Amino acid sequence: MNSRVLLVTFVFLGAALGSSAKADWTQTVFPVKKHDFGTVAVASKTEFRFPVVNTFTSDLHIRSVRESCGCTTAIIETATIAPGQSGSILARFNTPTFRGKKGATLTVVIDKPFYSEIQLRVDGYIRSDMVFHPGAIELGTINQGEPKSGSTKLFYAGRSDWQVVDVRSNTPWLVPSFKQTERGAGKANYELSVQVREDAPEGYFQDELIVQTNDRSMPNVPLRVIGTVESALSIAPQSIAVGTIKQGDSVSQRLAIRGRKPFAIESIECEGWKVEFSASGDERMIHMVDLTLTADSARGNQRVPMVIRTRGENAVTAKAIVTANIAAEQVAQAQ
Repeated sequence: MNSRVLLVTFVFLGAALGSSAKADWTQTVFPVKKHDFGTVAVASKTEFRFPVVNTFTSDLHIRSVRESCGCTTAIIETATIAPGQSGSILARFNTPTFRGKKGATLTVVIDKPFYSEIQLRVDGYIRSDMVFHPGAIELGTINQGEPKSGSTKLFYAGRSDWQVVDVRSNTPWLVPSFKQTERGAGKANYELSVQVREDAPEGYFQDELIVQTNDRSMPNVPLRVIGTVESALSIAPQSIAVGTIKQGDSVSQRLAIRGRKPFAIESIECEGWKVEFSASGDERMIHMVDLTLTADSARGNQRVPMVIRTRGENAVTAKAIVTANIAAEQVAQAQ
């Protein structure tokens, strides 16, 4: 009798531990399991990336994803994820073809390092009275230091007094604007624009503008803005690993600096380091630069930007990264 009781106890303990372990690994591998798109317009580009983090010691493989509703399309962006690396599953809300309150459960099937099924969830409301055309402002490639603009059209059909009252951006270098282009019986058309300022940081961005209307029940509607800011200069190597040196020591490095148009180099500076360089004073597309870095006031572990500035009225800057360990000086002790 006692042995049966012990056996049942072990079974329940094992099941509880198994359930707890499963909950633990799914929380770290899938740190986000739910997303609410909120209220969006018809035909707006509405997507969300669920991150997937491989915390195991072997490859994680996503075999498939099933959607419970056609209102959402799931795309496996990284099928095989190496240990310690991250991937993603893209959930795309099908706003051109669906209306009203919609949601979907995405069942992710993993077959390596073991078989398991995990459920993700998306929800949102697609309002039928608003249409963005196109569904997002896609700016493509933007030259850093040069402003660029893009726009989309908003079509509304419904209340005669409906209007856009503001367009907001949470990013200071994305400057939105809007203007009404047409108004009639129960309809209103707008042009929504955004300008990327000269101080936009380098790299890919995917942000949202918030279109604020006088609709009390659903006043705010997101509009996606996408682009890639490319630096006017490219530097190779982009990262300079100095290693361990003593304060006052110097290292040499050759850089290849390429521009979109001919340029001359005005200065190269790196905080904590004395920088000496030789380069042609002529304007050219490519400069081969020999430089010497001397550990001046830099101490300890270093990861600092080295800023290269061009000459002229339309000067631009670019950055490389210097990493080093500046060893402390050894002071001899008097006997």
